[in-house]
Amino acid sequence: RHDHIYIKNIKEKDVAEITKRLQNVSGIHAISEVIEFPLDLEKVKQFALELILELKPKTFKVITKRKDKLFPLTSDEINRSVASHILKNAEIKVDVHNPELPLRLEIDKSRILVVGKRYDGLGGYPLGAAGKGLVLLSGGIDSPVAAYLMIRRGIKIAAIHFAAPPYTSEEVLKKIEALTAKLNNYQPHIRLYVVPFTKLQLAIYEHATSGYAITLMRRTMLRISTVIAKRHGYKVLVTGDSLGQVSSQTLESLVVINEVTNYPIIRPLATLDKNEIIKIAKDIETYPISILPYEDCCTIFPVTNSVTSPKLEDAVFFESKFDYESLISEAIRDTKKVDIRLDDEKEDLF
Repeated sequence: RHDHIYIKNIKEKDVAEITKRLQNVSGIHAISEVIEFPLDLEKVKQFALELILELKPKTFKVITKRKDKLFPLTSDEINRSVASHILKNAEIKVDVHNPELPLRLEIDKSRILVVGKRYDGLGGYPLGAAGKGLVLLSGGIDSPVAAYLMIRRGIKIAAIHFAAPPYTSEEVLKKIEALTAKLNNYQPHIRLYVVPFTKLQLAIYEHATSGYAITLMRRTMLRISTVIAKRHGYKVLVTGDSLGQVSSQTLESLVVINEVTNYPIIRPLATLDKNEIIKIAKDIETYPISILPYEDCCTIFPVTNSVTSPKLEDAVFFESKFDYESLISEAIRDTKKVDIRLDDEKEDLF
């Protein structure tokens, strides 16, 4: 069946680790531990009783799904037979609406499956099913969460980071690689593009007022990201913008920043507040890395009176004062690629 995948012959000592790994796979909605029996209902009834006595739930319900309609008993008859055996031999009650232990049976032509513990999966869609996207990865809290949410929706991501050496240190790149390695838990191979941004940033600060610096940097980053995305087949750009969170994320700012590209941009955090973003960051274990005190290119120079409602004509005027196109071409030419993969040294459990 296309909606079920069975993993067989698992060693008991590996169940927890395999379950943990499967919970990080996008497109999987649930993982269940399953015991396989021959078409012998008496053996199933005895196992069900032993499970009840071991787990000691207060209530239960038997739920049978017959894939083989030729099985001699109906689903309801199987439910009653198994439940009666349990009720005769254990102190427990049936609760058909909200059982503490739902005991699920699946019957096909050759076997009976008893579904035991059930774990939530990541949900979403299988990795790559929705195409490829390029995530602008800053090193803060937000962009790794945006990357994770895109992976969960079936987008196979790559990341692009803008570095400004010597003003940003090597520790920043190590931080970015560490964040990407955490995302490897959900996508085993991620390509990271590292763009040298120093010359462009210095030119922006030289020719524009401080209040427009972030707006112009973001416009420049989108120009570069668009070229790289088109060149390598990424169908969408992804940012960690949360509407109104900072001056460059007001609607007015986003309109001016977006003006430089007609490429589609997805902002998966747009409607989330900071506490919601932080919760996800902690869940996926990127938060402790994101708050390490290594400055990225957007924070190395002081910005005063950053505009929250920039004017497009002002942004274009400041950009006309220097040859940003040549500097962009140079930055793209000197961009480095780093492939970050899930640790291949781990034991193959499957």
